[in-house]
Amino acid sequence: MKKQPFAHRNLPRLLLQARESVMAHTRPGLREHGLSDQQWRVLRVLGEDHANGGTGVETGHIAREAFIIGPSLSGVLSRMERDGLIDRERDVNDQRRSVVRATDKGLQSVQTLSHTIEAHYRWMEQRLGKDTLQHLYVLLDEVIALDVGE
Repeated sequence: MKKQPFAHRNLPRLLLQARESVMAHTRPGLREHGLSDQQWRVLRVLGEDHANGGTGVETGHIAREAFIIGPSLSGVLSRMERDGLIDRERDVNDQRRSVVRATDKGLQSVQTLSHTIEAHYRWMEQRLGKDTLQHLYVLLDEVIALDVGE
C-alpha cells in the first residue's frame, strides 16, 4: 500500500469549496439583478466606501479589495458604466488614476441585495452558531494575515 504523499488536507480547495457553498445562496439574487459575481464584489467595495462617507475608490484599490486583476477589472467597470451602475472619472490629483463611484442605481442594488445577503449570514449564524461563525472570521483573518506577514 502506498503512503499518502500529503499530511494535510488541501486547504486551497477547501476554501474554494466553502466560497462556492456561500455563493450558491448569493448568486440567484445577483442574477435577478443582472449582476455577475465580479460586479457584485465591485459594488460591495463601492457601497462600503459610500457608507463611510467616501468620495470614490481608485481602481487599483478596487482591484485589490474585489480580487479582480487589472485587465478583467477594466472590462467589468466598462459594463457597469454602460449599465448605469458606476461613474468613473480621472483623479484630480493624478490624471493617470481613475476614481469610481456607485451611481444611485448601483447604490440601490447594494441596498436591495444587502437584505438578501444579510439574511443568508443570519441563516449561517443560526446553522453554525454565532460563536462558531465569529471564530471562522477570526481564523480567516489570521490566515489572511499570514500573507501580509503580520
